[in-house]
Amino acid sequence: MASNPEPISTRTPPLEAFQHVVRDAMKHIKHEKESEAHQIFRQAAGHKAKGVLPQTVNPDEETVPGIEHPGSTGVIYCSDRAMANGFTYANSHEWANLGQGAPEVGPIPNAPSRPEAIPMPLDSLEYAPTTGVKALREAVAHLYNDTYRKGKASQYTYENVCIVPGGRAGLSRVAAVIGDVYTSYQVPDYTAYDQVLSAFKRLVPVPTALDVKTKYRLDIEQTKKDIRTQGLAVILASNPRNPTGQVIKGHDLKELVSLSREGTTVILDEFYSWYVYPDSDSDYGKSISSAKYVEDVNEDSAIIIDGLTKNWRLPGWRICWVVGPKNLVTALSQSGSFLDGGANHPMQLAAISLLEPSRVALEKVALQKHFKAKRDHVLARLRDLHLDVDIPPSSTFYIWLNLEKLPEPLNNGLTFFEELLKEKTIVIPGIFFDINPAHRRNLFNSPCHHFVRISFGPPMEDLDRGLDAIGRVLRKVRKGGLPDMGHSYKKSLDGNPDIEVANVDSSLQGPVTVNIDETV
Repeated sequence: MASNPEPISTRTPPLEAFQHVVRDAMKHIKHEKESEAHQIFRQAAGHKAKGVLPQTVNPDEETVPGIEHPGSTGVIYCSDRAMANGFTYANSHEWANLGQGAPEVGPIPNAPSRPEAIPMPLDSLEYAPTTGVKALREAVAHLYNDTYRKGKASQYTYENVCIVPGGRAGLSRVAAVIGDVYTSYQVPDYTAYDQVLSAFKRLVPVPTALDVKTKYRLDIEQTKKDIRTQGLAVILASNPRNPTGQVIKGHDLKELVSLSREGTTVILDEFYSWYVYPDSDSDYGKSISSAKYVEDVNEDSAIIIDGLTKNWRLPGWRICWVVGPKNLVTALSQSGSFLDGGANHPMQLAAISLLEPSRVALEKVALQKHFKAKRDHVLARLRDLHLDVDIPPSSTFYIWLNLEKLPEPLNNGLTFFEELLKEKTIVIPGIFFDINPAHRRNLFNSPCHHFVRISFGPPMEDLDRGLDAIGRVLRKVRKGGLPDMGHSYKKSLDGNPDIEVANVDSSLQGPVTVNIDETV
């Protein structure tokens, strides 16, 4: 049920009505060196610009010879910052975590019952094979064939499936067996790709910036041209896409998969394949996968990464899989032997029954109806706060919120995030989805700088708690509280950060007074 947030006065105009007043007063902040929130980000281990001369030793990052911090993903960084502001797992119920990329794990209407016990036969106490338990691999292959490949001559078998301990492990195993190649990725996309492309040096990253004007659509024809002119050998993408909530489907997905028959490896992270929201009731229960457009499962260089984490709403199980040609699975077994050693044996056995197609069919319908209702609820509340979403999500459980129309300094993701921490609410700043392995760019120039990702994965009461917090921050702005924003952030529980921020015009550092009535 929705909460009852403090009403916004009908005399209060939208923030856009007085945006220009405060913008003129605070337009001096144009570089990350002048922003406290950005300096806290840069001082976190692994987030300094890389490859910039002259090279210097950072004692916080190079305490052991040869060790280089890869930088943390958005969720890890934001969790650390929340802890510096008092968040603990013991008091997590007091916070609204709209940042964690996880769905609610409890019962939802009309879904099959949640697993409550894990059998542990004696044999399951042994190591499992690095490719996974054969029966689970067979169950995965059967589910893909039943869902996407009915009537096709080429069918997946257990030899086309490798079980891995989580999606990141799947990405790492695949990255470890790819040679020295140009790898195409898109901005924005899943934050962990930044670390994968940084850590596995043989993957030479080649970015493509997606445009809001085209609804973040991947231009397949341009991709084909880039393959010819730039020699792209690998394409890496999430689909449905994290964080924008858009999806490649139909003809475009078919064309993308067809590239796997022309010498290009297509790696698709399909963890949100069930989170596709239909316009008509007859389409509930339909999901998407590149598996539908693969012609020969052992010849097409199409790789799928998915698992129980999102669709089955079991992130704590760490049971995922990679589906592709069987010679890929052989290579993944070898990389898994030194990277992670394999997935949890008892959990693999417990997962087998969850992949039964009739059970999956019930899960899909229940999930899509429940999460579509949450999406619509969050979008409606954001509209009430005059925070319009440029491109509402048609899939996933994320909202890619543009803050550009808010007054400075609240109109960038890092500062907005820090202000919400004061209200016990967590979101993810957009810059984490700017896959930028060198970390060189002035953060203010990032195409993701003015965005945050809001997850509607949590239960409804958590969503409302977080939306109430956003409302409080915006009301504080309307009541003239803007001068209190953008500074005095805690770096640790011990107190405020020891941050040196570049000097700005002292005439602009005093209080900024905004009379709301005079701006109408």
